[in-house]
Amino acid sequence: NIRRSLATLGCRVTVGPATTDAEGILGHQPDGVFLSNGPGDPAATGVYAVPAIRGVLAAGVPVFGICLGHQLPSLACGAKTFKLKFGHRGANHPVKNLETGQVEITSQNHGFCLEPDLFEKPEFVQTHVNLNDGTVEGFRLRDRPVLSVQYHPEASPGPHDSHYLFEEFVSMMQAAREER
Repeated sequence: NIRRSLATLGCRVTVGPATTDAEGILGHQPDGVFLSNGPGDPAATGVYAVPAIRGVLAAGVPVFGICLGHQLPSLACGAKTFKLKFGHRGANHPVKNLETGQVEITSQNHGFCLEPDLFEKPEFVQTHVNLNDGTVEGFRLRDRPVLSVQYHPEASPGPHDSHYLFEEFVSMMQAAREER
């Protein structure tokens, strides 16, 4: 459970509808914005979610995304997605953390992935790769406090291989708060 994962680390979580615009999000004066999973083609969110996320990114608010929430900030920065032939479904998908070399056992449920040419842009850093098919499983931005992963770290299939991501997000929010 995402809310429980964040609450365990001392976060107060406010949940809003997917159609909330940047002004509505920023009106809460959040320390960070968590973009959760959702159904279907991420391109379908281009009318409402992508512009809202552009606004949040421009404000410099820390962002952490998973699954669909992983694809949305990349789309807001001009990336593209593609449909997988079969999708990634179920548990026990090995994902390598490129920053630490660790292999995490992940739970996944998505049919779209990020195009790898995203990393030709200097502001993007690929952080995770799917060891089954080489698809992008995570990235961060060099110039803004943004990180995301394609899989579900809250599912803990490994059993807690990916919980560190929530801790990184909390650290990003604390650093941003100290800069204000």
